[in-house]
Amino acid sequence: MTEFSRRKFIITAGASAVGSVFLKGCLGNPPDSVTGTQVQQVAAVNVSPEQAPETTRVKLGYIPIVEAAPIVIAKEKGFFAKYGMTDVDVSKQASWGSMRDNTEIGAAGGGVDGGQYQMPMPHLITEGRITKGNKPIPMYVLAQLNTQGNGIAIAEKHRGKGIELELAKGGKNLFGQLKSANTPFTAAYTFAQVNQDFWIRYWLAAGGVNPDSDVKLIPVPAAQTVANMKTGTMDAFSTGDPWPYRIVKDKIGFLAMLTADMWEFHPEEYLALRADWVDKHPKATKALLKGIMEAQQWLDNFDNREEAAKILGGRNYFNLPSEILAGPFAGKYDMGEGRTVDDRNKAVLYWKDPRGSVSYPYKSHDLWFLTESVRWGFLPADSLTKAKALIDKVNREDLWKEAAKELGVAAADIPTSTSRGVETFFDGVKFDPENPTAYLKSLKIKKA
Repeated sequence: MTEFSRRKFIITAGASAVGSVFLKGCLGNPPDSVTGTQVQQVAAVNVSPEQAPETTRVKLGYIPIVEAAPIVIAKEKGFFAKYGMTDVDVSKQASWGSMRDNTEIGAAGGGVDGGQYQMPMPHLITEGRITKGNKPIPMYVLAQLNTQGNGIAIAEKHRGKGIELELAKGGKNLFGQLKSANTPFTAAYTFAQVNQDFWIRYWLAAGGVNPDSDVKLIPVPAAQTVANMKTGTMDAFSTGDPWPYRIVKDKIGFLAMLTADMWEFHPEEYLALRADWVDKHPKATKALLKGIMEAQQWLDNFDNREEAAKILGGRNYFNLPSEILAGPFAGKYDMGEGRTVDDRNKAVLYWKDPRGSVSYPYKSHDLWFLTESVRWGFLPADSLTKAKALIDKVNREDLWKEAAKELGVAAADIPTSTSRGVETFFDGVKFDPENPTAYLKSLKIKKA
């Protein structure tokens, strides 16, 4: 089904109480074993003509890390179909570079309409900073997919050398020794100038290690991180679960920290779509958002996490044993160096956390990502004077609120401010979105 009339829309396809059986899947890190499973979908609702989507079809890209869970669950549990989006194609991407490239060409050209993004990818694509020929491709940020669920993994050979959250306690010395030996500490992120690059940069700089001169940073696709660690080609990597946790299970390394240790309830990855698709399909956009919101609520019921781990671990998604996902999903981490974590507030969260809404895309978080981009010289210093205009252009928190109201979300769960307020990091540094320049001035290691 493609376009449909404006008669009363009654969903009959894809969302009835039937199971869907996973098909043979795609690539991920080499699995030890995988099994298929059946998923019980939610029932469809009658969608009023006023809310009926203009199209039932959209193509969303994702990367096989826990950030993708709301997209996958909305598809598999029938939350998209429940609101009329019965033809959502969820497509695994080989890397973040592929996600960017497929966004550029769009679904009409064989790519995607949108999906999962690190930040500030939508802003950089909108400005044409990471596109071919620097062609601007306007995008809209629609929702945050999750908070936390990331970590920094360290190679086994560095066990016992003080490589932990606070490097200043002793671990810092290793970086100098390796640099002097002309074998610099090599750390990987999954895509330059976005979240997982920022996490490792913040951690190193807070410990007195300059990420631009004291270490070697390289990009590695998320699903290749464990394989590359096994070959000894890197000393650390920063990415989303389950890949950092898997190196502990595979006994090839340990976790120096969770990003939840560095910045509690930090912004992580987002749902974004090409602006041309959203502008053409505003009702379908809100239908997608309602599906994502229901999936996030379902995921934050910890009773559902075991089922979520089985779905995501399936061959056509992450392609790994579900038990690798189950521990981190429950907030239970074996850090691999004697430390264990058993705290749901350290787990990936999707709908709410102690700071309020996870799903709502706070503009103040967009500003932190742009400020951090200035810190490392990825954006010129005068970007901060233009940041508000860019954020207002890209961040469509207004659509999130409209969708939330249509869904019946309680007023108390719909933020009244676009700012979450002052943010505090593990080293005591504060980011006040009212004064990002003061944040930059407070940082000792930076380019800006």
